Amino acid sequence: MTPGPLLLPRPRHVGPVGSVGDGALPPQGYRLVVGDGGDVHIDAADDAGRFYAERTLDQLGDAPAPIAIEDWPDVLVRGVMLDVSRDKVPTMATLFALVDRLAGLKINHLQLYVEHTFAYAGHDDVWRDASPFTPDEIRSLDAYCAARHVELAANQNCLGHMERWLRFDRYRPLAIRPDGWTDRRGRHRDPMTLDPSKPGAIELVRDLLGQLLANVSSPRVHVGLDEPWELPDERFDDYLDYVRRLRSVPELDGRDMLMWGDVVASHPERVAELPAGVTVCEWGYEAPHPFDARAAALAATGLPFWLCPGTSSWNTLGGRWTNMRENVERAATAAITHGAEGVLVTDWGDNGHLQYLPVSEPGFAWAAATSWCVDANRNLDLDRVVSVHLFGDDTGEIGAVLRELGDAHLALTPQVPNMSVLALPLYVPSVRMGEGFTEGVTDDELVEAKARIAAAVAHVGRASPSREDGYLVLDELRATAELLDLLVDDARARLAAGGAIDDVDQRTGADLVARLDPMVDRHRELWLARNRPGGLDDSAARITRLSSLWRQ
Repeated sequence: MTPGPLLLPRPRHVGPVGSVGDGALPPQGYRLVVGDGGDVHIDAADDAGRFYAERTLDQLGDAPAPIAIEDWPDVLVRGVMLDVSRDKVPTMATLFALVDRLAGLKINHLQLYVEHTFAYAGHDDVWRDASPFTPDEIRSLDAYCAARHVELAANQNCLGHMERWLRFDRYRPLAIRPDGWTDRRGRHRDPMTLDPSKPGAIELVRDLLGQLLANVSSPRVHVGLDEPWELPDERFDDYLDYVRRLRSVPELDGRDMLMWGDVVASHPERVAELPAGVTVCEWGYEAPHPFDARAAALAATGLPFWLCPGTSSWNTLGGRWTNMRENVERAATAAITHGAEGVLVTDWGDNGHLQYLPVSEPGFAWAAATSWCVDANRNLDLDRVVSVHLFGDDTGEIGAVLRELGDAHLALTPQVPNMSVLALPLYVPSVRMGEGFTEGVTDDELVEAKARIAAAVAHVGRASPSREDGYLVLDELRATAELLDLLVDDARARLAAGGAIDDVDQRTGADLVARLDPMVDRHRELWLARNRPGGLDDSAARITRLSSLWRQ
């Protein structure tokens, strides 16, 4: 257990009254002293520091013991990026509540990753069915964040991941390959990437950026530019030229332009050619991602940079707890060592955004703790503090649920990047169990995974969250465990029959269908408790697709 009071993040200094000095504090720093009689004294470097002192006082409870705390962050920008484009668009109530929790963790930066889920004037054919954010909603969220010392920054992808636009005839000519392309697995894909050499491409993104930026006060904007799959490496000069032209558009005057670093990482000798006013965001989501080496290389160029780990929630249903902890801690450590200006933990929604929000929240908390002060928080009892300070669960059980679900996949020999093998039958219904990237899995391992899922369910039964949505959190965790348990049985059936879904007997398939179909209705119900209806049908189809295959 972490010594001293249970705080999140753990401050860099906690001691008896009289153990702190009175010198100048770094930005966002504070001193908090609670005396024997309960009197409270706060010294702060600035308004943010005072706000953080008050959040620490909140965590100490109604009758804190005498204590002295001196604290400030290692990383000045500590952010969360939430994917709101892969089907799931949160309600404003969901976002307001999340901002309150993030501010309580001393997170001070938020991005909503947008591809097509903002109501851009003149482009309603793209967002009509997506339940998009309106300009008024973004302005109200911006004000709500600012009042809590959270900077809301615009995030609009401006090159790749534009398939929701390029499916329409009016935009398709702007694609690199308007007729589609073939990926590395031999699959034909619809166009996804704007052609950086076509003038209409930059005109489109100027329009989008101009409309979105009119509603946020942040001096930063994230323009994406990652994973332009159809752009061959030999066109790297075109890519760099596009970055320069985008940096120079008047819509970005007075703003810092953030961009993902994956493409320039393949040409490290040319990173210094990026224009002034660009911040490189180095991302990587596996535990061993070389954040230290990448950060050292970026620091050597003199360019500002951020490091961006992930919550490890997407393509998993239940998360990947240990991977998340290691990935985030490596990023925070490298950020502090090499002088990154920010740490941005990302929460993606690939393949229907089927994970529920509580599965992602430990990643937010761990990133908040390690980017605030990694040395003070390295040995933090994360499941305990997550339970208490995120869910109001003094039993500690909700953190245990999330850890058990998040590490259940480790019972299996095969491991797949950015995905849990336990969820593969759902995300890749044609998977042949025991072959290819599932080679080595055994029935005994799958039985062990079932036992871990059952242990998580037992923790759910003992949990007692006091958060306003506590009942919903428990329902989401039960639904997650139920679906994972069924997918393990699916995997066992395939493995026993020879590997393929077609080899499984009809009776077993019918039993799985009977269990799976009610889960679709439950998924719809839980989705609408936090999110808008746009995208729900696409998300639910990921589950019904598996049911259809079993019926066949």
